[in-house]
Amino acid sequence: MRGGWTGKLLRVDLSKGKSLVQDLDPKVAVDFLGGRGFAVKTLWDELPRGTDPLSPENLLILSTGPLTGISMPSSGKLVVAAKSPLTGGYGDGNIGTRASVQLKKAGYDAVIISGKAEKPSILSIENDKVEIKDGRDLWGLDTYKAQEELERQYGKNSGILVIGPSGEKLVKFAVITSEKGRAGGRPGIGAVMGSKNLKAVVIRGSKEIPLADPKEVAKLGAESYKDIKSKDNYDFWVRQGTMATVEWANANAALPTYNMSEGVFDGYDKVGGNAMEKIYKIGQKGCPNCNMPCGNINEIKEGPYKGRDTEVDYENIAMLGPNLGIDNMNWALTLNLIADEAGVDTISLGSVLAFATEAMKRGLISEGDAGLKLDWGNGQAYVELAKKIVNKEGFGSILAEGVAYASHKIGKGSEKFAMHVKGLEISAYDCHAYIGMALAYGTSPIGAHHKDAWFISYEIREGRGVVSEERAKKLIWMQNVRGGFFESAAACRLPWVEVGYDLEWYPKFLKAATGLDYSWDDLQIIANRIYTLMRAFWVREKGGWNRSLDTPPAKWFEEPQTKGPLAGSKLNRDDYEKMLTWYYENRGWDQNGIPRKSTLRRLGLDWVIPELERVVSLNE
Repeated sequence: MRGGWTGKLLRVDLSKGKSLVQDLDPKVAVDFLGGRGFAVKTLWDELPRGTDPLSPENLLILSTGPLTGISMPSSGKLVVAAKSPLTGGYGDGNIGTRASVQLKKAGYDAVIISGKAEKPSILSIENDKVEIKDGRDLWGLDTYKAQEELERQYGKNSGILVIGPSGEKLVKFAVITSEKGRAGGRPGIGAVMGSKNLKAVVIRGSKEIPLADPKEVAKLGAESYKDIKSKDNYDFWVRQGTMATVEWANANAALPTYNMSEGVFDGYDKVGGNAMEKIYKIGQKGCPNCNMPCGNINEIKEGPYKGRDTEVDYENIAMLGPNLGIDNMNWALTLNLIADEAGVDTISLGSVLAFATEAMKRGLISEGDAGLKLDWGNGQAYVELAKKIVNKEGFGSILAEGVAYASHKIGKGSEKFAMHVKGLEISAYDCHAYIGMALAYGTSPIGAHHKDAWFISYEIREGRGVVSEERAKKLIWMQNVRGGFFESAAACRLPWVEVGYDLEWYPKFLKAATGLDYSWDDLQIIANRIYTLMRAFWVREKGGWNRSLDTPPAKWFEEPQTKGPLAGSKLNRDDYEKMLTWYYENRGWDQNGIPRKSTLRRLGLDWVIPELERVVSLNE
């Protein structure tokens, strides 16, 4: 291998206390890039069908890509993946962290962790030295305290990944965290790490990242950093980051409000980017190699956590603010801090709290059931319930399983307002009026997550409510770029999305790093391959597939918005089904959403066919 990839995989068996270094198959590198591509390929090849996600047999994968850590904008990304305990399907997330760069410098493209340690442990990786150390002193510590202790022991420049008490207690939407506020793995990847008795991974590397043309990488990097700083939106972005989306989403009736019942919120201006910038923001931070940092550090000005600070972005605040009827930023920041310290996903936390509130408002659960009275905007009650959730106490232990499980447990029609797809809670865009974004959520390969296709911006720009095959094709293109390329390369999409950094930079960097001349047509094929393999994994693990699994909750179809500029809006089922049909056709999947044999062959996935045919009949 000429560069970009290190050509090495590190395997760690926690049950046996052993590690092994293997060569990376060059064909896998070329065909799947890295990151998400490596993760799903590994899970398909090595995980027996039907594996319990919280058993020692599940694999925890930490994966970089050919662009990770090189001298280019926002290259400090690491993908964390496993079979999801929340959804039962493919699950992953990415973290902007020093651990990504350190892993490449230690000489590995990916770490594949199996088994379960006998006692709470730390995995220490320092170049060729790999050790499994006693982590009992850290077990039970929140993510902030664990981060501080590991930095004290290993140094502040170490790459550190930790789980909090929620990961230890196997909360189904526990995440892996880094550097006090960076988190990844919404579908419960932190719980997988906890199930392995693995409290932390510490990575230190001192090797050079191999590059095919180091001078060209340096040249492109210097030009790119200047290019990004010259963009019209750059200064505003640095001031507010994604938090400006609060005002934008409210103006476009997409701000999640009252468990995604509405798209506008009366108190939006109190929790938006402008309020943050003027009142609460005290600093910011970014990922390695980033010159447009998105992490806004905010100080809590009042309440039980007064004086503490926490890192926020749009998704956090929208789900822990307007979606709960909260217009006091201090309560939203407090809930965010509780989530980050415990190591749970803020999006899912906001969703389960909102679901419980709606269930109580509808009379489906009582104050006695929940152990407290819930009402929109009651920050104190949400803090109390959040603590029960992250510690799996009382009614909180039900919500800690996610909204799909909680709605099944409660029943009584609550499934209609359990805001999830495939078991993963929907991130922070109300889609009553946005059929394209609803389809993006419906077809996201990990469950309802915006990272695979932030399609709502395209809909607003090009015309809302369009039902056409061209729209479905555009969604696939966007998913392939965002979720196929960026999640596998692995680098941050925000320079392109937020300030207009040109996509044509990326094939240039790939060629300079790897020596391979990828075009965007080539990268679209690779992305199609990755998406189709992720779908095959889901079909295998679910024992089949049907269209309902790619469909958003009934609320968006049956209960229209009642406020704002798009009052009366709701999704049309027939239109959604048309869009889903076009989506399947252009992915090369059948009308049940299952990849066709011809598609698998065309994408070089013919080796998938025999195992997939054990659970379903494949169409040609």
